[in-house]
Amino acid sequence: MPVQFQDYYEILGLGRDASEKEIKSAYRRLARKWHPDLRPAHEKTEAAEQFKRVNEAYEVLRDPEKRAQYDRLGKDWQHGQDFQAPPDMDGFRFQTASGDFGGGFSDFFETLFGGAGPGRAAGGGFRTMSVRGPDLESEIELSLEEAFRGVTRALRVAGSAVCPACAGTGRSGEGFCPRCGGTGEMLSEKTLEVRIPPGVREGSRIRLKGQGGEGLGGGPAGDLYLKVRLQPHPVFHLRGRDIESEVRLRPDQAALGSRVTVPTLDGPVEMTVPPESGSGRKLRLKGKGFPAAGKGRGDQYVRVVIDIPASLTGKEKALYQQLKELREGSERG
Repeated sequence: MPVQFQDYYEILGLGRDASEKEIKSAYRRLARKWHPDLRPAHEKTEAAEQFKRVNEAYEVLRDPEKRAQYDRLGKDWQHGQDFQAPPDMDGFRFQTASGDFGGGFSDFFETLFGGAGPGRAAGGGFRTMSVRGPDLESEIELSLEEAFRGVTRALRVAGSAVCPACAGTGRSGEGFCPRCGGTGEMLSEKTLEVRIPPGVREGSRIRLKGQGGEGLGGGPAGDLYLKVRLQPHPVFHLRGRDIESEVRLRPDQAALGSRVTVPTLDGPVEMTVPPESGSGRKLRLKGKGFPAAGKGRGDQYVRVVIDIPASLTGKEKALYQQLKELREGSERG
């Protein structure tokens, strides 16, 4: 018995190559759009039907096995076409739909997959119409030292919540809800104590489970993702796991070698400058870089910069003159 073909990709507004993330995002957006609790009374019947179609499409496309079976229809993908499963479709469970499934999944779904499927109650109706809340994203700005050591921050997060006066419908009696202005949502702000682990980088995302948008119909809240931004540092520059910095040396220190103090993220350390260290030479401090999960810490590379004193005494100028003459003499000889 032919049944009406359902184009699940079209229902969710997606291409056939849609990723799992795109499928989930489209479902959440459309489920909230068509949730009957968010529609006025005269639209609830249509909304319930659209909500059913969105749930059915998501039930198939979110499941890799069901999606693979559905994709095997090949040439029978045309929207609106009556579908009758061919006899060589191994792996499908065929049965003729019976009874009134008006509140549940379509005859097309029943013919392909059989059974009530998730979301169906005995007798064909939906058990619930709950929708998970949307995931939210915010940014958190850290100094390099905070990212290196980890830090606990009190963070104020702005978001939205279902209006308690109208339960998210946006309606009050025959008019708009005066509390939320008909939007069904209200601005909300909360303070979270967030533990930032050591070693986060620019662009790292930290997931705070259940701290996202509020769900509908008893659905769970979404998650909040914090995207890390690192403040520019006056001394250190992060390059992967390695840190780069500079040390300024007098000409005599660079020429003869020296022991100097340089800053690191662990605090100041003594470093040996070998003799004849030219400007631009990089000296390595092993294990003084940035941590990375499973890889340990990187290194710190200190670049030599030769710094001529701003003012020279007469004796110093005379000595530099002697050095110049010695160098020029050796080059001529």
